[in-house]
Amino acid sequence: MILDDILARKVRQLAEEKQQYPMTAMQEAAEQCQRTVLDFPGALAQEGVQIIAEVKRASPSKGLICQDFQPTQIAREYAAAGAAAVSVLTEKHFFQGDDAYLQGIREQVALPLLRKDFILDGYQVYQARVIGADAILLIAAALDDKQLDTLLELADSLGLHCLVEVHNELELQRVLNFDVKVIGINNRNLHTFEVSLQHTAALRPLIPDGIRLVSESGIHSRDDMIQLAEWGVDAVLVGESLMRAPSIAEKIQELRGGDHDRG
Repeated sequence: MILDDILARKVRQLAEEKQQYPMTAMQEAAEQCQRTVLDFPGALAQEGVQIIAEVKRASPSKGLICQDFQPTQIAREYAAAGAAAVSVLTEKHFFQGDDAYLQGIREQVALPLLRKDFILDGYQVYQARVIGADAILLIAAALDDKQLDTLLELADSLGLHCLVEVHNELELQRVLNFDVKVIGINNRNLHTFEVSLQHTAALRPLIPDGIRLVSESGIHSRDDMIQLAEWGVDAVLVGESLMRAPSIAEKIQELRGGDHDRG
């Protein structure tokens, strides 16, 4: 299964990275970081369905998505077009991401940045703080309860926010046992990579008030945005449709519709 392959490769990569830059050094670098963390949940609390625009070069299901890939320029276009936050893929082997992309974007874009990766270890949380992330993705399907609790607490101690991703009701019920501020419903099945917005429709009624809700994957059109607004979604995470668009600005304007989705 794709997720299992990604996680196995991530474990090997982490072992290599810790050899090159030990845990104690990464921890020290993170704790000495003076940069103020931007308010990721607050950015999603604005009126209307907000857009977390993703900088994404490739994926296991689609292959290469963007041939002329200039991550910093793409992120600047997202910011100029009104995105609330930027998601940056840093996973190298399956998504052709890189920590350097997020670092470069941090230097030029003043929006909250989400580190999109398969985070399994505290090392990656410290690393996220060092490279300039404001929030990290935690995938319930990849973590047991102890890991999730440990990573949430560590992120909080560093001032980082978390987007905790679920795919089904069982994962959601697990996640609701923790103090989470933002939940993402991934409309993509991580085992088959099939996509349906009905995942959001099914799980939305189970999420308590006060938790920001992000619908992830499969958002391509204004109609999708209107439907998700009716279901009470706070934000969407959009990658592929923006990366493939001839004009990022026009695509974001199309999705936003030039008006408020919820009033």
